[in-house]
Amino acid sequence: MPYVLLASGVLALLTAANAIRPRRGLVLLIPGFFAAWLTIELAPWVLTLEVLVTALLLSWGGLDGLPGWLGLAATVAGWAGLAVVMIRARRTTLTVREAGAELELDPGERAPAFPRSQVIIPFLMTRRRGVTRVRDIAYGDDPVMRLDVYKPSEPGGLRPGIMEVHGGAWLVGSKREQGIPLLNHLAANGWVGINVDYRLSPRVKFPDHLIDLKRAIRWYREHAEEHGADPDFLCVTGGSAGGHLAALVALTANVPDYQPGFTDVDTSVRAAVPFYGVYDMSGLLDRASRRFASFLERHVMGTTRADDPEAYDRASPVHWVREDAPPFLIVHGDLDTLVPVAQARSFTERLRRTSAAPVLYAEMKGAQHAFDLFPSYRAARVIEGTERFLTSVRRTERRQVTG
Repeated sequence: MPYVLLASGVLALLTAANAIRPRRGLVLLIPGFFAAWLTIELAPWVLTLEVLVTALLLSWGGLDGLPGWLGLAATVAGWAGLAVVMIRARRTTLTVREAGAELELDPGERAPAFPRSQVIIPFLMTRRRGVTRVRDIAYGDDPVMRLDVYKPSEPGGLRPGIMEVHGGAWLVGSKREQGIPLLNHLAANGWVGINVDYRLSPRVKFPDHLIDLKRAIRWYREHAEEHGADPDFLCVTGGSAGGHLAALVALTANVPDYQPGFTDVDTSVRAAVPFYGVYDMSGLLDRASRRFASFLERHVMGTTRADDPEAYDRASPVHWVREDAPPFLIVHGDLDTLVPVAQARSFTERLRRTSAAPVLYAEMKGAQHAFDLFPSYRAARVIEGTERFLTSVRRTERRQVTG
């Protein structure tokens, strides 16, 4: 049993160390990401489990010998590491508050709180009181082109809309698993959300993913009022590949090449909230392994950067930055091992130099990629901050209209 305690302690220590400083090497990139992501966002539950396992091993004679004592020391060191992880997560409140300090909101108004019960028991996130979900509405001819609508259960006036774009490296992912905590929270506070599935690579190549999302906007313009939404007010959000596409949606409004057969549709959006997105495709390839770069060129882009460098520019949100860009809230984790935080920093810098609209940036200290997939403490605070940002955009526009 002492050796079991030693193994358990070493595992606890390595898990905490990887969460504090995730592995970035090619061999351990993916397993290191998953281990860090789950440990960081589930740190209180990981700590509870480790305490229970350690207590059980101690009751079974785990300290009978030097290996057991070494195992206990490693376990305690791992717990100290988890404490660091949780302290970092608590800083999210301050980060979100600082990022949104200049929002057009009543200073005394409190943000609607995300349900504490869903933070404690994350699997409750699929339901939210006062929210109705309508599933699998077709917005195009392809069977994949389906969207879910999240809306307040109580009828009311026309409400603002938000489109969620799922991530998954342009290859996988679904509306059934991403964006749910955010859309539920927004719908509970007076928004109508659409969660969109689009065609994926390698079946299609860029820009087909973007064109599909423009088709979803066309559907929204035509059917928003049926679901109590304002057809003239739509924002966009998404994470990872979805963050990349959400930024492109916001920056390529009414570009004819991305609206074949429906160039007359207004595809502009009022604000964008990309999470840990890719903003410079060439920059991503520069830092990627040769194998990943080749995979992306072959299966997602359908051409190499050497053969068509302009295609990689057109696929990069940073290439489309313009003065009349809509307001942006850019969110990224500083420990992201899949999409370097430098992408978000440089994109924010370029937007702030060029755009006349507000550009907010929230860098999550100690956060990995995909930190908002389920409602952790950090994700809950970011979701609350996103609602504040979007509500501010909505109110600012209303003030400008009413004079």
